[in-house]
Amino acid sequence: MQLEGHPLPEENVSKDWESYDRTIEKFIQVIAKNMNLYGITSSVGRLYGVLYFSDDPMTLDDMRDALEMSKTSMSTGVRALSDMKMVESTFKRGIRKDLYESEEDWYKSFTSLFGNRWRQQTETNIEEAEETLEKLEALQQSTTDEELKTKINTDLERLYYAKNYYVWLMKFIRVMESGEIFNYIPKNK
Repeated sequence: MQLEGHPLPEENVSKDWESYDRTIEKFIQVIAKNMNLYGITSSVGRLYGVLYFSDDPMTLDDMRDALEMSKTSMSTGVRALSDMKMVESTFKRGIRKDLYESEEDWYKSFTSLFGNRWRQQTETNIEEAEETLEKLEALQQSTTDEELKTKINTDLERLYYAKNYYVWLMKFIRVMESGEIFNYIPKNK
């Protein structure tokens, strides 16, 4: 006999699962928002979150169903995550479709993502600084305007400082990418 206002035990289980799903979905949104800080779209961040909380590797069809996105979007997202070493393909006997699972070592994922993003930009900044230095040095040699020469001298000092910073930043990036950073700041267990 059921009392008025008290759900049956099966209904409690169903509501518990609904509560669980809402709780996990909320955290997946947090993951997506955090990854957005690194230039990763929310949809790709959500894809990573779904893979992270999946107990089993997933196919593109599984991901599409879970996120209600196109298979093309899933494929693009998986490729992006794979390039960042946040997702890897795996094999399971009897399944012909490609399976994917998340990299569960967030420290490794962060250092890879951080390194890739910063390396590209920092290399570009070094090249731009060098190109600007060359042009200003050539202009300084060719101009007869003493005021301009003085201004160029000041700017050359600024550019050498900037270039030295970017070279230092590349060393920092290498420390991150190699995992050496964990010698200085150990992973939490």
